[in-house]
Formats: sequence, C-alpha cells, structure tokens
Amino acid sequence: MREMAIEALKSVIPEAVPIEVTVPDNDTHGHYSTNVAFRLAKLRGAAPIAIAESLKHELEARGSFARVEVAGNGFINMWLSHESLEVELADILKKKKAYGTSTLPRTGRRKIQIEYISANPTGPLTLANGRGGFLGDALANIFEAVGHTVEREYYVNDTGNQVRTLGLSLLAAQGLIPDEEKFYKGEYVKEWAHKNASLVKRYAKKPETLGARAAAYFLSSIKKTVEKKAGIHFDRYTSEARHIHAKHFTDKAMTMFKKKGLVYESEGAVWLKTTDFHDDKDRVLITKEGAPTYFLADAGHYLETEKRGFDTKLIILGPDHYGYVSRIQAAAAIVGIEHSHVLITQAVRLIQGGEEVKMSKRKGTFVTFEELIDEVPKDAARFFFQMISPDTHMDFDLDLAKEHSLKNPVFYAQYAYVRTRGIIKKAGAVKGKPDFSLLESDEDMRLMRKLAEFPDVVRDAADTFAVHHVTRYVLELSKLFHNFYEKEHVSGVEERLGMARLALVSASAIVLKNGLTLLGVSTPEKM
Repeated sequence: MREMAIEALKSVIPEAVPIEVTVPDNDTHGHYSTNVAFRLAKLRGAAPIAIAESLKHELEARGSFARVEVAGNGFINMWLSHESLEVELADILKKKKAYGTSTLPRTGRRKIQIEYISANPTGPLTLANGRGGFLGDALANIFEAVGHTVEREYYVNDTGNQVRTLGLSLLAAQGLIPDEEKFYKGEYVKEWAHKNASLVKRYAKKPETLGARAAAYFLSSIKKTVEKKAGIHFDRYTSEARHIHAKHFTDKAMTMFKKKGLVYESEGAVWLKTTDFHDDKDRVLITKEGAPTYFLADAGHYLETEKRGFDTKLIILGPDHYGYVSRIQAAAAIVGIEHSHVLITQAVRLIQGGEEVKMSKRKGTFVTFEELIDEVPKDAARFFFQMISPDTHMDFDLDLAKEHSLKNPVFYAQYAYVRTRGIIKKAGAVKGKPDFSLLESDEDMRLMRKLAEFPDVVRDAADTFAVHHVTRYVLELSKLFHNFYEKEHVSGVEERLGMARLALVSASAIVLKNGLTLLGVSTPEKM
C-alpha cells in the first residue's frame, strides 16, 4: 500500500524528486506520511507548507485516501480510504501464497549469492554460526520473494593450515606428539581421535591427510545439523580445495591483479594494493616464506563467484570478523562483483532460570548449535534468532523457547494461524463476492490495514537485509488477530457481515502463513 501512496504522489508531482513515504508510529498522524513538500520547496521557490496544501487538494481529488492533512511546516499525512483497503483484501484472497511477492522489472533483478555459516570443518557449530545460518536462510527466501535469483552457499575451508592444525591436534590428543597452544582443544577432538585411533596412528606422518579425513567427518556432521535438524538449506557447498585451488582461481586472481597493476613486492612478500579500494591497509598475497595467504584464497573465491555470473554477493560473518570487512569489500570490487555486502552478527547468550548458560554438558567448553537445536523446538530456535536485529547482542531464553503457551512468541504467532484455520474449518469456504464495506469495526479496520502492510514489509526486509522486520510484523499481525478473535464474530452475526468477516479471516490466514514461511517457521493446523 505504501507503493500506492508513492504512485499517488508521483501522479501529482511533475518534478523528478525522490519521494519518501513513511509509516507513522501512531495512526493519528496518518497511515502514511511524506516530507516531499520540503524537497520541492527549493525547486518551486515556495514555502513547504504552501506546496503541501496544494498537494493535499490534488491527492484528495484522486479518491485513494479517506483523509489528507498538512502537519507542522509542510508534512503531508494520509489516511487510506476503506475502498483501497477493500481492493487490497481482494488481492490477498486472489494471490494467496503469492501475496507479498514481487515481479521486478528485468533491470531490478539480481543474481545473488548469499554465503552463511561457512564455519571451518574443524569442529561443531557455535551459536553464532546458528544465528547467521537462520538469518541467511530467511534472507534467501525474502530475496526470492521479491524476484531475485539466489544461490545459498556454504564455503568450505577444506585445505590449508587449519586442516593441518586439525591433524596435528588429533595426533596430540592421542599422545603421539607434544601438545601446543595453537592446537584445537575441544572435547570433540579427543572423542574423534579416540574413536579413530588406528586412523590417527596410520597418518601420524601425514597430518594434512589426517586433518582432511577428520574435516570431512565434521563437515558431514555439520550438514546433518543444519539441513536435517535446523532446516537450513544450501544450494552449494563450495570446496576451497576442489572449486578454488584445483580450478586455479587463486592463480587467475593473481594474474588479474597483476594486469591491473595492483601487485607489488615489499619486505620479501607480495602485496595487493587494497587501499586503492578503501581498505585500511594493503594485504599480503604471498608471504615471505612463499606461502599463499587466506586472503588470496578468498580473492579466488570471489573471482569464481563473479565468473559464475553473480552480480551480488552477501556474506554473513560472526562477531569476531569485523577486521575482514574492508579487505573482503576490496576483493569484491577488484574482481568485478557489482554489489558486495557484509553482515556481522553479534554474540548470543543462552539464559536458563534467569542465569547465563556458559558450559556445554557434553563438550565442556561452549554450548554448540546442535545442542541448542536438540534442546528446543526448531521453530522456536528459528523464530527467536530472527526476532532481534543481527547487529544487536541477544539473550536466548531457553525456558521461554520451550514453553507451550502464549508467552512464547513463536507459539503466539502459530496459534494465531491455528485460530484462523479453526474458524475457516467451522464456517467453510467464502461464498460469492463478500461485501467488504461492512467491515467497519475498529478490529476489522486495524486488521485490514495491517494485512495491507505485508508487501511493503517484505520489500523493505529485502532492501535492508532486516529479517527481524518480518518477524516483528508477524507478531504484530498475530496480536491484532487475537484481539479480533476475542471481540468479533464470524458466526451469529448478520449473514453478509459474517461472510465478509470470514473473508478477512481467510486473508489473515494467508498472510500469517506467508510471513512464517519466509522465516522458515511451520504453520500447524492445530496445537
């Protein structure tokens, strides 16, 4: 509906100016508001309030708004007409699961690769990995909903120093070599080494091979956790060894950098001029010992992504990766990825009984993502992680996540959907063409307006990577539907009003299901 407001403004403004339409926190200030009169003031050489008054009369003549008012020194507040809400309600019932999706013009469509989790296969996933995984999975759904082509990628660092270190860690766990500070210390290392003692002994002289064998096992465990337990989907597991090194993308990246005159030698090492692309310092490609760096492999990865036709790359990283952002953005710019974005998620604390849970019952050092998924329902985990903006620290309340009551946000939202289905099952299908003009109560109107916001929420979430806006919307819609359920009736009222209300309930069921589906949360028929 905000797009309708923007189009209405465009129709009465001949000048090519940016038109910003916002949703006020309080609808006493309108359903939508715009400051466009201030933008026009300089062009027209007139006071904003005079321009706003002129636009007010032109908008009123269009009939899309029940009321238009000028506020302050030139803000324009607009209230949607009942007729426009009726049209939107009919659109929901017509489009069903397609409501909220978009068909972008070809020039607006992007081929997006979104990379998330991508934890080294050297051990179990952390809570931060899980937070990024749910975020990436939902964002991919939202990008597709607005018309983009999306690939969900897990980048597997299955070669290099971390794999060798894993092999050495296993040897140390079996007492075959002295332990070192740099080795992996988790209980999972000891467990794997003990279960595979003969294998560890066999490859005692080949730590890279041993590490690769263990990494393959840990990756298979990661896949089971994310795909089967958490329902996080990936289209491609990109192997650093097979897809980047074996196909010489690090060499191709180096050749490209040299052709662009961005490579130089200093202090015995080979460097890339990433400061020419807004990095805070130049980066080493080849160390003075002659070893390629992780950054060169990352550059090869980004080049491989670009060569497969992706114009947009979004990577989601954990809270310990702030230092990676500028170098990643520089690599993307150099290899030619048109749109590159990095999201950094913040830390997660588990809370139980009002206190932080710091230690894993089985692993001893940290609570793993798999343990969380085993502890709480998958829907609760997904919903809870997606309620909070990823750039905010979050406390995950284990007790609340397991509670089967309306205090639990995901239960609250799912129960709203269950109530819609219960009404529909009892009353039957909508018959004929309902008379939506009969929907005049406060609860009817609030529900209609909230339903009409859904397409705007989805588009905004896609544009700003703000999945939590969808979660918040679902909760707000759920609250309005629960209020509607308590105060209004479908049966026991005049027949035409009952049929109009049944259509409103059906539209609510559609939008609740569409919103929860974008988040990857199920919509049960009964609870």
